[in-house]
Amino acid sequence: MAKINMVQALNTTLHDVMEKDSSVLIMGEDVGVNGGVFRVTDGLYEKYGRERAIDSPIAESGILGTAIGMAIGGLKPVIEMQFSGFSYEMMHQLEGNASRMRNRSRGQFSVPLVVRMPYGGGVRALEHHSESKEAFYAHTAGVKVVIPSSPTNAGPLLRAAIEDPDPVIFMEPKRSYRSFKESVSPKDYTIGRAEIVRSGEDITIVSWGAMMRDTLKAVEMIESDTEFSPEIIDLLTISPMDAATIVESVKKTGRCVVIQEAQQSFGPASEIIALINDQALMYLEAPVKRVTMYDVVMPLFAREMMYLPSKGQIVRAIRETLEF
Repeated sequence: MAKINMVQALNTTLHDVMEKDSSVLIMGEDVGVNGGVFRVTDGLYEKYGRERAIDSPIAESGILGTAIGMAIGGLKPVIEMQFSGFSYEMMHQLEGNASRMRNRSRGQFSVPLVVRMPYGGGVRALEHHSESKEAFYAHTAGVKVVIPSSPTNAGPLLRAAIEDPDPVIFMEPKRSYRSFKESVSPKDYTIGRAEIVRSGEDITIVSWGAMMRDTLKAVEMIESDTEFSPEIIDLLTISPMDAATIVESVKKTGRCVVIQEAQQSFGPASEIIALINDQALMYLEAPVKRVTMYDVVMPLFAREMMYLPSKGQIVRAIRETLEF
């Protein structure tokens, strides 16, 4: 089986879903004729035409507002924010309308749409292109937040997001777009379910997005001179979070390290630690550690890699937790 990267996995899924379901369409800036900035929507305009591969004006609020109307009317729009840093312009439509419509209409209307957005650092992009702001969207009730980590899970998660009856923020880690390939076989993923990438007994390690690959490499570095049995969890869905998988793992291992690309304060790692304190505190044999970015604005690319959590930081956190 040929190996593909994440961009190819997402593109293949969009082609497949649009072929099977005529209610699915894509819309956003340059997603049609140009196939998207990162070419995730490549070939869809040629295959399905301008009515289902829609190039929009540069108006993020208008893109989402239009998509909300389409979704209520029976379509399944998959819209693209060209970069996650541009999505702040759509926040009024997201919080004020998309997230509230099911509750506001007492279940009469749902808003089955997907907002795709490339996010995260490590690709030498400019300001407002490299943030990791998943907490913004996860804190919005009525919205689901999904983050794939590999070509294997990207396609199935996007398919699940398109089929979901509620609005889904689908955040694609740019650093993982083309950095590695995998042989992808058919597999179903469910929104709200984390994946135990590797079972173990000594420590629970939780991560997501581009940090997942760095986490796996950090574990390999430790294993080169230390024998231990880590349980590695790929969160996949930030909201709703798979609390049961995390808690049961921590009850088994007694130790936990959480790795996120986002800045430290008020992020998903904090929520995971609070969850563990609520439901597994008496099982802990060491304080839960988190590896994160700093609480400052994402720097420009000359210092970008100094800002992102490093494999060395992950290794140190795991060793310190194991040795506590």
